[in-house]
Amino acid sequence: MPITRQDCEVRDQQDPLRELKSQFDLPPGVIYLDGNSLGVLPRATLGRVQEVIQREWGQDLIKSWNTAGWIDLPGRIGDKIARLVGARPGELIVADSTSLNLYKVLSTALSLQQQDAPQRKLIVSERSNFPTDLYIAQSLAEQFGARLHLVDRVEDIPACLNQELAVLMLTEVNYRTGYKHEMATLTQAAHAAGALVVWDLAHSAGAVPVDLHAAEADFAIGCGYKYLNGGPGAPAFAWVHPRHVARAKQPLSGWLGHAAPFQFTTDYQPAAGIKRYICGTPALLSLAALECGVDTVLAAEPQGGMAALRTKSIALTELFIALAEARCGHLGVLLASPRDARQRGSQVCLSLQPELQEASYAVVQALIARGVIGDFRAGNPADLAATPHILRFGFTPLYLGFVDVFDAVEHLFQVLQREEWKTPQFAQKGQVT
Repeated sequence: MPITRQDCEVRDQQDPLRELKSQFDLPPGVIYLDGNSLGVLPRATLGRVQEVIQREWGQDLIKSWNTAGWIDLPGRIGDKIARLVGARPGELIVADSTSLNLYKVLSTALSLQQQDAPQRKLIVSERSNFPTDLYIAQSLAEQFGARLHLVDRVEDIPACLNQELAVLMLTEVNYRTGYKHEMATLTQAAHAAGALVVWDLAHSAGAVPVDLHAAEADFAIGCGYKYLNGGPGAPAFAWVHPRHVARAKQPLSGWLGHAAPFQFTTDYQPAAGIKRYICGTPALLSLAALECGVDTVLAAEPQGGMAALRTKSIALTELFIALAEARCGHLGVLLASPRDARQRGSQVCLSLQPELQEASYAVVQALIARGVIGDFRAGNPADLAATPHILRFGFTPLYLGFVDVFDAVEHLFQVLQREEWKTPQFAQKGQVT
C-alpha cells in the first residue's frame, strides 16, 4: 500500500525524539533539508550570545577571560563534542576553521611519516572529497615533497594502501553523495600498510555515531556549523590520538597553543596535549553560539544519544527515498546516494535523468520558493553522466519529522509535474549555490 500523510503523522506521534524540535526556532512554513550545510538556530543561542555581549563583554570586559571562563571554552566545548565522536575528555579542542585544522593535523601526520618512514611520499584521497581538503593537501604535498593521488571510486582505495602511502585522508561521509566510509575497516587496513589516517567528520559529527578510539583513528577534524548547529562560520574542532599528540609540533604555533601563553616568552614551547593545536585567540561570540548548538545534540542522550538519532535518521532517509522514487521516479528523479543505509550518512542526494540535468539548479530553486530548502551541487560539466548535478537534502532528526519528509516529496512532485522550474527566475544563480 502507498505511504500516506496520515501514516507519517502517526510515526511523528510515536517518535521518542519529537520533543527535541522545541529546542529550535524554525521559520513557519519551511521544511529545512539543508542542515548538512548550516544547522538551524537553537532557541538558547540568542539569549546566550546576548549575555556574552551585554554582561560578560559589556560589563565585565576583559575580566571575563577569568570570571566567565572564556579561556576554557575551547576545551570545555571540545569535551562535549568528544562525547559525540568517541573521544575522551581533554583530547579534542575547538579552534580555528576546518581548513586550518586540517592543515595542522595533515602536516603533523606527514611530519611523523617523515621521521618514521621517509620513503613514504603519497597522500591518497577521493576526487569527490570536499575541495578545501584537497586544496590543503595539495599545498602540503608541495611543502613535503609528496604527491597527492585522487581515486575516482571507493573500490580503488585498497590498491593504494601500499608501501608508498604516507597518509590516507578521507571525509567519513562524502559531501556530494552521502556515502559513508567504514572508518574502522579502512583505518585498520591503512595501519597494516604502514600509513596514517586523517578523518574529516564535517558530515559525521552530530549526524552519525562515531567512535574514534574504537576505530583506532589517528587524526580527526570537523566543523561546528552543520549538524552541531553552531551557526554560520562556527569554529571547527581537531582531535589527535594520544599516541601522536606529543610526537610532532603542529605547524601553526600560535600564542594560545603555547605552554605558558601569558609569560609572553619569545620562544615557542607547545602546550601539553591537544591544547597545542590551538593557534590564535578564539572567537568568543561564535564559541558561545557553538556551545548552545552542541547542547541540542547532547539533549538526545536520555533517549539514547547518537544511536537514537541515527535510528531516526535512517528512518527519515529511507522514507524520503521510497517516496521520491514512487512519486517522482517517472518524472526523471534518480537516487544518487547509496541505497544501503549502512553506507549512507544523514543525507540523500538525487539527480535527474540526462535530458533534465541542466534543470537541476532551477528545480532546487523552485523547491526553495515553496519553502523546501535543500541545495545544489554542480557536477562535472565535461562528464555529467559520471558526475551529475546533485539535488542534495540533509535530514537532521532533532528537528525534522516524517510529515516533513512526506510534504517535501509532494512539493518536489509538483515542481516537476507542473514544470515550475522553467520559470526564468529559478535559473538565475547567486554567488552561493
